[in-house]
Order: sequence, then structure tokens, then C-alpha cells
Amino acid sequence: MIAFNRIIDELPRDELFWLFTPFKHMALLATRRAAMVISRVRLVAAMFAVLTPLWIGVDLLVFPWPLWGELAAGRVAVSVAFGVLALSYRSSNRMHDAYVALALMFAIPTLFFAFSYQLLAGFHLDGLAGAVSAGYAFLPFVMVAGLSVFPLTALEGVLFASPVLLVEMAVAALNWDKIDPNAFFGSFWLLLLIATVATLSGMSQLGFMIALVRQAIRDSLTGCFSRSSGEELLEIQYIISVRSQSPLSVAFIDLDDFKSVNDRYGHEAGDQVLTAAAESIRANLRTGDMLARWGGEEFILIFPNTFATDAVLAIERLRAAGLGQRPDGRPVTASIGVAERSEDKSSDCKKLVDIADHRMYLAKQAGKDQVVFQG
Repeated sequence: MIAFNRIIDELPRDELFWLFTPFKHMALLATRRAAMVISRVRLVAAMFAVLTPLWIGVDLLVFPWPLWGELAAGRVAVSVAFGVLALSYRSSNRMHDAYVALALMFAIPTLFFAFSYQLLAGFHLDGLAGAVSAGYAFLPFVMVAGLSVFPLTALEGVLFASPVLLVEMAVAALNWDKIDPNAFFGSFWLLLLIATVATLSGMSQLGFMIALVRQAIRDSLTGCFSRSSGEELLEIQYIISVRSQSPLSVAFIDLDDFKSVNDRYGHEAGDQVLTAAAESIRANLRTGDMLARWGGEEFILIFPNTFATDAVLAIERLRAAGLGQRPDGRPVTASIGVAERSEDKSSDCKKLVDIADHRMYLAKQAGKDQVVFQG
């Protein structure tokens, strides 16, 4: 709980919202989270595929026939289902696939719990057999505790815990005349507490993941996306653009005469110019636009669902707001090339950047401090 409170305190306000709902997660966080969730689902499924049938020997020793045989058949089915999930589910970077994997992983033991509970309810068991049969009633506790393994939001924790809680209530309602109501309500309250703690644990994992992803994908000097993360973001947006037949524009930005700043005033002054320019651009970006430092004094602006003419208008607003000042007090300017996926008939995202880069050089040759979007 202390670690969770520390995460709450350290996360920026916009990222704090990500702990509660997945709807506005940045693409890079979503892809990494999806890959982690699926990887852990396959690991947990593989573990239970091996462990589940091992309990058959205990059932055989304590339960009469045909009870132990029916439970053994259920365990074999569960083991096979877990094995198929572990071996056949493909790795993916899409949260939709991660949700399906999680749903399947929770559905398998939930169905077995409902099956075994109803089966055991038909027998009057005492002594060791009664103690072992009571252990089956704790299967929902294991399931909701399993939520703590995954980096989930509060909303996701509630949604995945709810079916387990509903099944627990349903089987109790079907056997109400055979159970102690006080014992049921006590155990159900404990189940809710475990689900809450597991959800908080998942949120804590997600908080650490957000911090690590932010650190890994950001350029340490300017706070923009790094080149590697920028390339990944652009590839994701390019795929979305192709699939949805929506526009995608890219601007290649090169600060003018930046080398002279380093040569005359030193690299520390150059870093200050870069930082100020990046801060100014980010402060005037539209919602959904992304800025990456491509290298040195070069930046890439990604405009999802934006035609080239609209991207140029957005860039002109950035230029009007200014890019900061050089050490001698003169304004920082930039040469900018713009390309759009469909208009320029680019074959891939790398070609799109190459077109924008070429137009940036045309802007340099034309006198600098301008935008070029047609070759």
C-alpha cells in the first residue's frame, strides 16, 4: 500500500488517470502492456496445465467412486484447456487480444468451480473427505488473487473480478438450503477484500510500468519521444491509417543554423535552445499529435488523421508561437518539410519520413525558416 501511495504521488495528473481506465493510454504503453499480459497469461496457463491434474491422486484417496472419477475428468479437461491456451495463443501487441486471453484464463477455472461445487453438493462428506471438499470452495479466492499478477487498471480489475463474484453468488443461491448463510457472507466479504487488494496490486504494477515506459521512450534532454519510440509510434499510426484509409501527415523539423550555436556558445547553450524549442512545440501541439527527437537538432511531428494542408496550418501556428531564442537574442527558426501518406503515395512509414526529410532540405535551399509540403 505504501508503494501504491508513492506511485500516486509521483505520477503526473494526466498519467494518474491511466491507473483507473484504459481508454486514453498512449499507444506505446498499450502495446507493451498487451504483450506483458498475454505473456503472463500463457505462463500462468502453462503452470496450471501441469499442476491441476496432480490433485487427482488426492481426490482418489479421499472421495468415493464415482465422485473422484467425475472430478478427475473435470481436472483433465481443465488441464487440456489451460495447455491449449498456453501453447496456441499467439503473442500480440493489441489490448483486445490481451483481454480475450485474460477472459479465457479466468473462464476455465470459473467453469470448473461451478461444476465441482454442484457435484460436491450432492454428496454428504465427513472427516478428511469433508475437509478436502471444503478446499474446492476456496477456488474463487485463488482466481481473484490472480489479478495481482497483471498490470491492470481499476476498471479492468472490477470487470474481470465480477464474473467470479457472480458465479460465487449463483452457486450459493442454487444451494442455499445446504449452506450456512453467516459463513457464506463472511467468505464472500473476504473474497471482495482479496479482489480489492489484487486490483490495487495490479494498479501498482501498472504504475511502475507507466513510469518505466515513460523513462524508456522519452529523450532525456528534451522530454520528447526518443527516435526509437517515435519510429514505433509512426509505424503504429501508419498501419492504422492504411487500415482505416485515413490521412496521416508527418513533418520533419530541422532547427536553422544550430551548429553555430554550439560552436560559438558551447553545447550547454545548444542544449538550452533544443529544450526551449521542444517545450514550445509541445505546448502548442493539438491533442493526439506527437513529437519525437530524431537526432541532433532534428524533430519529427506526427499528425494522425490529418491532411497535409491541415498539418501545415498547425505548423504555422507553432511557428507563430515561436521556437524560443538563441543566446544572442535572435529567434530560433526551423526549416520544415511535410509529407502525407495518401497524397505522396508512400509505400511505408520510412518512405513517408524520407519524403518529409527531402522537403526539409528544399526548405533549407530556399532560404530556411519556411515550410515545404510539395516537391
